[in-house]
Amino acid sequence: MMLTQLKPNEMAKIVAIEGGPGLRQKLALRGIDEGDFVRLISCHGPITIEVNRNVVSIGRGMAGKIRVMRV
Repeated sequence: MMLTQLKPNEMAKIVAIEGGPGLRQKLALRGIDEGDFVRLISCHGPITIEVNRNVVSIGRGMAGKIRVMRV
């Protein structure tokens, strides 16, 4: 499933980032990488997640390329 399909307060593990090197770099600069655990905070407007004890907002386009697995 994709990150955009989670419901608020659900936890998931990032299993794949389905994008090119530019997208991977942008996410890495925000502290988001494969293998990280995330919690969806808000899906209204930009997607807001908690990852590695940091709160990060990303656009829906970027979030739609992050494949996750619920935990």
